[in-house]
Amino acid sequence: MADAPNPPPNRPDERFTLASERTFLAWIRTSLGLLAGGIAMVHLVPEFGTGWVRTLLGLVLILLAVAAPIAGLHRWLQVRRALEAGAPMPEERDLWVFAVVIAGVAAFAAVVTVLGS
Repeated sequence: MADAPNPPPNRPDERFTLASERTFLAWIRTSLGLLAGGIAMVHLVPEFGTGWVRTLLGLVLILLAVAAPIAGLHRWLQVRRALEAGAPMPEERDLWVFAVVIAGVAAFAAVVTVLGS
C-alpha cells in the first residue's frame, strides 16, 4: 500500500488550517452569545440594577459582539499567514485584551448583583 503523498513544502497541513477555521467559528458563536446577552440585558431583566446599569452592560455586551468576529477574523488571517509561511504563531495580545474586557464586564455585573440584593 502506497503512502499518501506529502503536501508541497509551502502548503500548511489541512488539519491546522481547519482547526484555525473552527476557532474562527467559535469567535462567531461567541459574538452571537454576546449579542443575545446584550439584548436580553437591555430588554428582559428589568429588575437588574437601574436603567442606566442595564443599558450600559447591554451596550458593552453588544459592542463586544461587534468586536468578536472582527478580532476572530484578524486572528484567523494572522494564523493562516503564519501557517503558510512556516512562521511562528502570532502573539496573543488581542486574546488577552478580549479576555480582560469580558472579565471586567463580568466583575461589574457581579458587583451590581451583590449590591442590588
